[in-house]
Amino acid sequence: MSSANQSATPDPGGTSPAANAAVLALHWQTNVVAPEGFFGAMLAEPVAASGVIGRAATFHRAARDAGATVVWTRFTVPEDEGRLVRNTAFMEAVAEHQDAFRPDGPGAAVIPEMAPDSDDWVQDNQRLSGLAGSDLPERLRAAGIDTLYITGVATNLTVEQTARHGTDLGFTVHVVSDCVAAATAEIHDASLGNLELATAGNVSADRALDLLTG
Repeated sequence: MSSANQSATPDPGGTSPAANAAVLALHWQTNVVAPEGFFGAMLAEPVAASGVIGRAATFHRAARDAGATVVWTRFTVPEDEGRLVRNTAFMEAVAEHQDAFRPDGPGAAVIPEMAPDSDDWVQDNQRLSGLAGSDLPERLRAAGIDTLYITGVATNLTVEQTARHGTDLGFTVHVVSDCVAAATAEIHDASLGNLELATAGNVSADRALDLLTG
């Protein structure tokens, strides 16, 4: 699947709310949510216990059926390191173990439960925000998309970073609160509390689908 797959580009003049919306499905990768992944020791167990994978997979399908564009972001590190910047402890750790993040490696793959559809977009980058270090914001605007619904792991990392970034870029951003998870419930809840004020507000998957279908 291409990292620039745009075959699902909606009509900017569409009347359905979903035509102007995208679901950003962040870091649903083996490295992040599977036990064998790089961050598996920290995240796999709480993610499994939360049931978030099943809820998010159901939401992605329903949003796609409603006409929204589904965009999968993958954290990867190519051989030349791409746009990786070693300016935090997190990025230093990734850089030291970058072989685990090669784009074609098993750790970078989206988990089977979330297999992207052929019309979905897939965007790789080397930043915590799914909207940084690529032309994804410009592509979204060119497709007439002004509203983003965010799912992913972890709530306090890529989800919060992307939600704040998208808001600052001028998108209307909603985090789908029952389709995100973190290492602990306390971290998850604190992050959602921040985002309730910093974005257009958190919504449940059911509420998001109500908004998408008008």
